Amino acid sequence: MRQFIFLAALTAVSLSVGLGQEGPYKVLKKVKVGGAGGFDYVTADSAGRRLYVARSGATGARINVFNLDTLEPVGEIPNVSAHGAVISTKSGHGFASSKPVTMFDSKTLAVLKTIDVEGNPDGMMYDPSSDRVYVLSHREPHVTAINAADGSIAGTVNIGGAPEQAASDGKGHIYIDVEDKENVAVLDARTLMVTGHYDLTGKGGVCAGLALDVKNNVLFTACRNPQNMVVLSASEGKVLATLPLGAGTDGAVFNPATMEAFSSQGDGTLTIVKEKGPTAFDIEQNLTTMVSAKTLALDEKTGHLYLIAAEFGPAPAGGRGRGPLVPDSFTILVVGK
Repeated sequence: MRQFIFLAALTAVSLSVGLGQEGPYKVLKKVKVGGAGGFDYVTADSAGRRLYVARSGATGARINVFNLDTLEPVGEIPNVSAHGAVISTKSGHGFASSKPVTMFDSKTLAVLKTIDVEGNPDGMMYDPSSDRVYVLSHREPHVTAINAADGSIAGTVNIGGAPEQAASDGKGHIYIDVEDKENVAVLDARTLMVTGHYDLTGKGGVCAGLALDVKNNVLFTACRNPQNMVVLSASEGKVLATLPLGAGTDGAVFNPATMEAFSSQGDGTLTIVKEKGPTAFDIEQNLTTMVSAKTLALDEKTGHLYLIAAEFGPAPAGGRGRGPLVPDSFTILVVGK
């Protein structure tokens, strides 16, 4: 996932989606926590009641940790330049996608060890069924599996392209969207071998978000070009629905308690898709959030969604790229019913 890459078009909400605010969700809270540095992923530890945000930069790189209920700061892991972090629910060990990968104690935030990995760590996924952390890299090896108990490397695998987000069904299957190949790779968690690819050509490309309904075996892929959420069968890759999204999607989650999938877009919209049945899907709501709020996390206990964003100055001459981040404008948004 590329940090802070926004085209000027992202400042305008996609007309294909619209600004439909009517629906069950709203922005419950906006907390401007400030602080210097870029940002990418946000992680909600529902069991430990903490929120993890990696802040990058030439100086002051760190993992900021907040109370998930109050958003008050509870500490930080300094000198760690990472895209994000995940927490093992079994061992309590945390892992940050730095290079080398940083392993820490989620209670004390003390660094336990660093783990040398190849590639360029970016996204991460924790699979509780195997108690493994999957580190994703745009460079080979594309996936590195780490045993969360002791930080040992279980193996690596190349999936044929740049991975963005992953999901596990808890039954030995890992699904990974391949951003530059318009497909979803299927990985055998036991053998760490690719068993197939689900083609999305013409339906959705540059897929940056992936979520899974484990009960009904349904994948939700959030893509940038075309700007669609492509819904497909996780067992065979059959496309079940194609729904429009805003510009700049960079993350997706699924809430099994409400049977809803969510895609966050850098243009400042959050798209909520309702699963009415295993083959029936509708856009329930398009909620305005904040421009640059392109990644999100779900608190499984409350059903609240956490998005991170910041304000930016004028774009450079020529209108391409982004302007400078406005100092101390970094904000955490809480979305719920």
